[in-house]
Amino acid sequence: MIRTSRAHLHVEAHTHQGMTGKNNEDRYAVASFRVSEKDNTPVLFAVLADGIGGHKGGEVAAELAVNHIMQCVAKGDGKFSRHILEQAINEASSAIAAHSATNENLKGMGATCAIAWIIDNKLHTAYVGDSRIYLVRGGRIQQLTVDHSWVQEAIEKGILTPELARDHPNVHVIRRYLGSTIPPEPDFRLNLFDGEGAHHAENNQGTEVQPNDVLLLCTDGLTDLVWNDEILEIIRTKPNLREASRALINLANERGGHDNITVILIGAPPDFKSRTAPRKTKTNWLPWAIGGIVGLFFFLVVVSLLTLSLLRRTDAVTATPAVPPTVLLTESPLLEASPTSTIALTQTSAPDIFIQPPTATLTPWPTNTTIP
Repeated sequence: MIRTSRAHLHVEAHTHQGMTGKNNEDRYAVASFRVSEKDNTPVLFAVLADGIGGHKGGEVAAELAVNHIMQCVAKGDGKFSRHILEQAINEASSAIAAHSATNENLKGMGATCAIAWIIDNKLHTAYVGDSRIYLVRGGRIQQLTVDHSWVQEAIEKGILTPELARDHPNVHVIRRYLGSTIPPEPDFRLNLFDGEGAHHAENNQGTEVQPNDVLLLCTDGLTDLVWNDEILEIIRTKPNLREASRALINLANERGGHDNITVILIGAPPDFKSRTAPRKTKTNWLPWAIGGIVGLFFFLVVVSLLTLSLLRRTDAVTATPAVPPTVLLTESPLLEASPTSTIALTQTSAPDIFIQPPTATLTPWPTNTTIP
């Protein structure tokens, strides 16, 4: 893929260390591309990671995760492939595990990850851990991801309700993470509706982004303290994504801000549509015209020969001389080929990849425009 300077979607991203004074162990990156020199299909790729581990292990793990995943996808051909994302996540996990083995202070470090990959207007996701992706559409909010956590399993088994799970002692016990001794299994379920089966949810990959859709990628520093309906209300009522992202972080901090908070908001403009619609072409009638003329020629030749043969037989019976009729072949003008119409593809783009520095507070990813 080829890096571009502007995105075909609105983007706003911020991170905050929270209110407890801990280091910021969240990392994120957003970049836009076009598929190739000959293919202007726009691509937007966003990834965030929430680090796990004492000392500076969480910071290191999250940064390794974001860097490896972004680099692996960026060198691809721009076509979505589960294999590419699986490879990227597993390479990142292996890098974290290998780095952890070199330093006693980094042992046990790991990271979650959440990925949104938008090719033209097609959305693809992948995730490991409890970082989430939401879709806000038509006045409702839908969590597209499923937490890989102890409490989520308890909810699915009917042991806990979602309300009780929020304050449970095991709320931060996760089942999958990058850097584990067992390679993590990326989750490709994309739940557009509650209660979807795993197979159906995976088949939602490539769902179309619609005008005015908003995607939210976030770490649990937000969702531990801000309810889904509050997220929806903020995104719906704020005048643009920048105001919405800051309002989400501020609300989490007002309620204690016990963890790092990172949000990436991706919005589709009101007139959003596919940039790669199939080209409409006019029918080229030239081959048909040539075929028709050739067919007519042979038809007239056959008719002439048959007529001549019949006349000769008549001559033989009556001995009356007869002059065979003259067959005139008229030359039809060739039809001109009609030009093929083409639709010019407009080149779109987004800011260069931006990975926030470790000490950043409310570090924005430059936004090309904001939703009015």
